[in-house]
Amino acid sequence: MSNTNSMSKKVHNFSAGPSILAPETIQACVNGITNFANTNLSVLEVSHRGKEFVAVVDETKALIKSLLHISDDYEVIFLGGGASLQFCMVPYNLLRTKAAYINTGTWSSNAIKEAKMFGQVDVIASSEDQNFNYIPKTFTIPNDADYLHVTSNNTIFGTQMRQFPNCPVPMICDMSSDILSRKIDVSKFDLIYAGAQKNMGPAGVTVVIIKKSILGNPKHNIPTMLRYSTHVEKESMFNTPPVFPIYAMYENLKWVKNMGGVAAMEERAAARANLLYNEIDNNPLFETTVKGEDRSKMNACFKLKNEADNERFLEATKAVGISGIKGHRSVGGFRASMYNALPIESVQVLVDVIKNFK
Repeated sequence: MSNTNSMSKKVHNFSAGPSILAPETIQACVNGITNFANTNLSVLEVSHRGKEFVAVVDETKALIKSLLHISDDYEVIFLGGGASLQFCMVPYNLLRTKAAYINTGTWSSNAIKEAKMFGQVDVIASSEDQNFNYIPKTFTIPNDADYLHVTSNNTIFGTQMRQFPNCPVPMICDMSSDILSRKIDVSKFDLIYAGAQKNMGPAGVTVVIIKKSILGNPKHNIPTMLRYSTHVEKESMFNTPPVFPIYAMYENLKWVKNMGGVAAMEERAAARANLLYNEIDNNPLFETTVKGEDRSKMNACFKLKNEADNERFLEATKAVGISGIKGHRSVGGFRASMYNALPIESVQVLVDVIKNFK
């Protein structure tokens, strides 16, 4: 593991996803690849129905419920297909007449596109008019909607919902990029889904937290594999689950718990974001692309006022071992993704580059 440790000291990983993982998580995964649960087999080759891996699935669910204070009114299931599959599974299972969506970026736009295949979609608010650089605050949620769909954090545009609306209908949330980074009241939501590859683990598994009471009879004749009830009833074992991503998520959740849980992750996120945004706000050469109250603590998007200097700045970051800092093409500039495992020392290295850039 010496190579991994030495690499983690040199490279400051600001990748938007798959994202940085804690060295302790990586080491535990290496151990599991070598000898999983003292079976003398690799976790890559064990049966998903063997008692050792079934225990991992059960303990991973229990960790998620404990870390997020999820009541027994909810089930936790593990699926493949990424959050993008949930763009269609949500309306397939839950849309009967019409659904309400708030459009805050690329991923919510994609979710809206999929939902329109299954029924009426009302986009009750959108920030597309300003290239998604803010979170809409004024909207009316129709009482006759089957559900409201929101996206808590927008990786591409760098915005984050700081407050969730009081919702008269079931609320669905794509929480892929900020789950486990702040305390949330799960009881406000009827379904939360999240691709793991930001704060929960590596790519390859999606977590769905679903309220049992919405697992009724859907309107559509849904293929077995795409029914939430199938995966709840079979405890995420209807088909072979993504074994290694679940195991890696299990090890990462243990790290989160050992670090102090979600409360500690929230403090770490605030410290990183404050350090970076304070420098950008006080530096005459740089500016953020998002209004202050909506800035994401996970994905800080910023620009040089003179974009002719972009390549020179990227070279300066590369020289000190910063990786993954280039902004998405939809926004340009730079994007510092600061997920749970990113140490504040890496943010300080970036701040020093910004401060010293001439």
